[in-house]
Amino acid sequence: MEQRRNIIRGLIGGAVLWSAGSGVRAQTAFSSRRITVTTRGRGADVLLIPGLASTAEVWRGVADRLAGKRRLHLVSVRGFGDLAAGANASGAVMAAVAAEVRRYITEQRLERPAIIGHSMGGQVGLRVAADAGVRIGRVMVVDSSPFFAALISPRATVGDVEPIAQLAYQAIQFLGDEALRSRGRQMGLELGGATDAVFGSLGWQGGDRRVLAQSLYEVMTVDLRRRLPDITAPVTVVYGWSADQASPRSRTDRLFRGAYARLRTPAAFVPIEGAEHMVMIDQPTRFMAAVDRFLG
Repeated sequence: MEQRRNIIRGLIGGAVLWSAGSGVRAQTAFSSRRITVTTRGRGADVLLIPGLASTAEVWRGVADRLAGKRRLHLVSVRGFGDLAAGANASGAVMAAVAAEVRRYITEQRLERPAIIGHSMGGQVGLRVAADAGVRIGRVMVVDSSPFFAALISPRATVGDVEPIAQLAYQAIQFLGDEALRSRGRQMGLELGGATDAVFGSLGWQGGDRRVLAQSLYEVMTVDLRRRLPDITAPVTVVYGWSADQASPRSRTDRLFRGAYARLRTPAAFVPIEGAEHMVMIDQPTRFMAAVDRFLG
């Protein structure tokens, strides 16, 4: 735990030092009880939003590659990792987090920033893009569906996944996130396989059980497909894929394409072979190539 704290402190400290000495545009102070944001590098603005139970630390490799040519805004959700829960300790999480990201964009006067979001962070990015319209330049969602159950079956409904979401919520609330993490892969397989590592992966940093439970419940049950026509920014969808027909990941291309069918402009789909849920960690070189193409 102490080592993790030191890593996160180092990431934040490095961002502060970089900003102080690089001629980056001055930022006004931003305070939020739901998210933290640190900046790094200079250039066109890119927001990086991590997934469930992860902090900005999961973007370290990506940030190291991009900081020399982009101005990065590394978002973390309060209640994930070592961050105190703040206002996320009660009530709904994702909509409020998305609202804070929009407020950050407005207050910092970011000009059509790009958003890259992983898993839950991808869903947050979709909400921001739907609500902010032309103020967002482009969006990349990484192994994230606008409706979780669409990765099980295109015909799945909220009612189909609700019982499983309730069990997951209760498991975290009463047993803690380690209990869920210990059987995460098996739960992913039970849910259809494309969600293989949502609950237990290299990016899982734990956190406040209240925030984790509520966030997981929302990730599983909120259907954002109806908001897709509101998104004007071009969308790129990156996801792990396998050519092995015995692997659940062999189905992801069809499932993700179906999940994003309601976008007004067709998305660009980028399957990355050999990756599972943590695409940027599983296949960093291929993922960075996709990011470079996305950012142009």
